[in-house]
Amino acid sequence: MEESTMKKHVTLVAALQIGFSAMGIIGATILFFVFSFAGSFVTDVDVAGTVMKFLGTFLPSLLILGSILGLVGGIGLLNMQRWARILVMIMAAIGCFLFPVGTILGVYSIWVLLQDETTPLLH
Repeated sequence: MEESTMKKHVTLVAALQIGFSAMGIIGATILFFVFSFAGSFVTDVDVAGTVMKFLGTFLPSLLILGSILGLVGGIGLLNMQRWARILVMIMAAIGCFLFPVGTILGVYSIWVLLQDETTPLLH
């Protein structure tokens, strides 16, 4: 492939990564409020309340962390930073477990970022 085509692919991967990460942040916020709302119904049961508080904190925090890393990687890749290639490949590999959208995005991202023509584009 020629350089301009690969640059378009890298830019598309960056934009998709940023969009997917933004949706993750929104999803984490919704998840936090859902667990908070559901937890209000089990306040009289100690074990259930503890589990709801733990899950309501842990899952959104994990999702926010992954989304922030993906967002930073996407922005870095948009600016053609060499370090962003590795970060986005790691986040894409993790995203492959989020079937079906994460799998499609992950496979496409890894394919683009492993091409021989991609490395010279990044500085």
